Amino acid sequence: MDGKVALVTGGSRGIGAATVLRLAEEGADVAFTYVRGEEAAAEVAGKVEALGRRVLAVRADAGDPEAGAEVVGRVVREFGRLDVLVNNAGVGVLGPLEALTAADVDRVLAVNVRGVFTATQAAAAELGQGGRIITIGTCMTKRVPGPGGTLYAMSKSALIGLTKALARELGGRGITANIVHPGPVDTDMNPADGPYADPQAAMTALGRFGTAGEVADMVAFLAGPGAAYVTGAEFAVDGGHSA
Repeated sequence: MDGKVALVTGGSRGIGAATVLRLAEEGADVAFTYVRGEEAAAEVAGKVEALGRRVLAVRADAGDPEAGAEVVGRVVREFGRLDVLVNNAGVGVLGPLEALTAADVDRVLAVNVRGVFTATQAAAAELGQGGRIITIGTCMTKRVPGPGGTLYAMSKSALIGLTKALARELGGRGITANIVHPGPVDTDMNPADGPYADPQAAMTALGRFGTAGEVADMVAFLAGPGAAYVTGAEFAVDGGHSA
């Protein structure tokens, strides 16, 4: 990916941070957004610089309707181009259906759906031949193992339709769009040694949590030249959670 520029939303921790570093290892210059955790963002940026790649960390809330266009515009001004967009930023509000509030619905849809759409809309105007749009979904679009995930599963399911439509919309310009569905992944938000980890691991065919790096490897493949003929597709990196 030498000479390529990637933008990863929500790139200061977890799957996002692993993706930033993986793309940098492949030779891309990388911009990423974060909302909180300036120290974590600075640490990720330092690791990218240590790999000899350019990096830009931008504080931006994906729930802000103006953020997507503003961030994409800044990336293009700083780097002169954009080749890969990874829609990773997301939020989850879990709980009983009757307990979800209008504010919960507005926040989750603003970040997980509208935020992805607006960033993608802005990026599509800048991507050229060989451009890539990669969105992070969830294994819960294929299998919701228990109650409490209605709002989150609904929001992420919308991204499947978006991805397939983008493949048709942008394929004529040589731009691909794909979605990656992680299963239980060991992050600070959902640690593999947390109180709810054992039941999650038991739901997978492999009987374990995945790593953020394993998801990032799939993203890097889809961002690279080997995936030029892959578009409109879903990829489960879930240890067999959906099997």
